[in-house]
Amino acid sequence: MEIVILPSPAEVARKAADAIEQYVRRGPAVLGLATGSTPLGTYQELIERHRNSGLGFGQAQAFLLDEYVGLPAAHPQSYHSVIRDEFTDSVDFAAGAVHGLDGMAQDPQAEAAQYEERIAAAGGVDIQILGIGTDGHVGFNEPMSSLASRTRIKTLTRQTRKDNARFFDREQDVPDHVLTQGLGTIGQARHLLLLAMGAAKADAIAAAVEGPLAAICPASVLQLHPHVTVLVDEAAASKLTHQDYYRDTFSRKPAWQGL
Repeated sequence: MEIVILPSPAEVARKAADAIEQYVRRGPAVLGLATGSTPLGTYQELIERHRNSGLGFGQAQAFLLDEYVGLPAAHPQSYHSVIRDEFTDSVDFAAGAVHGLDGMAQDPQAEAAQYEERIAAAGGVDIQILGIGTDGHVGFNEPMSSLASRTRIKTLTRQTRKDNARFFDREQDVPDHVLTQGLGTIGQARHLLLLAMGAAKADAIAAAVEGPLAAICPASVLQLHPHVTVLVDEAAASKLTHQDYYRDTFSRKPAWQGL
C-alpha cells in the first residue's frame, strides 16, 4: 500500500488522473468507476485531458461499483445517470462500453451474479477508483460486511443514507437498499486507487491504512491487496501516525515506477 499525501484536493485529482491516463493510453483498459463527490475532480481532469490532450476512451470499458435498488436507469440519482452526467457522456466511450447494475432487476441476486460474470468476461478491472465513507465503507460495503464478499444486495446504514441525502429532495427519498460490488470483487481489480479529501475522512483513512484488518472498517481489507495507491490531501491525512514516512518514501521514489 502506497500512501501519497498531496497539498490539495486539486492535486489529488491530478495525480489520480495521471494513474488512470497511463492505463488508457496503453491500450484497451477496463476502468472501475465510483460515484459520489470524491472522484468528481478526477473526472473533470480526465475530461479536460480528453478535450485538450487527445486522451481517448474509445477502446476502454468501465464498470460501476454500485447502484440503488428501485431506481430506474433514467432516474437522475441512479448511478447510471450520475456517471453519464459527471463523466462518460463528456468523453468518447463506445456505445455499450459503460456497464452498471440494474437497480430495477426483478431478481437482484441473479443480477449480481451476472454482473460478476460480465466483469470476468471483460478480463477484470485494471484500475478501480474508490472513495471511502466516514465509517470506512467502500462501495456500499457497510461496516461488518464480509471481507470476502461478492456483488450482492445490501441494506444501507442510517449514516450512509444521511450522508447521501444531499443528493435527494429529502432523506426519506434515499433508497434503503443497493446492489454493490463486494469487497472480494473489488479486491480482484489489478490496481486500487483510493481517494480521500477533507478532515471528515481523516479517521476513516487512519483506520483503513494504519488500523487493524477488521470488518468494522471495510476499507481495511485494502491492506491485503498487492497494488493499492491511497491519494489524500493534508486534511484527510491529518490522523495518520506515519506521515513523515509516507512523505519521505514518496519524495524519493524513482520516477519510472509511476503509481
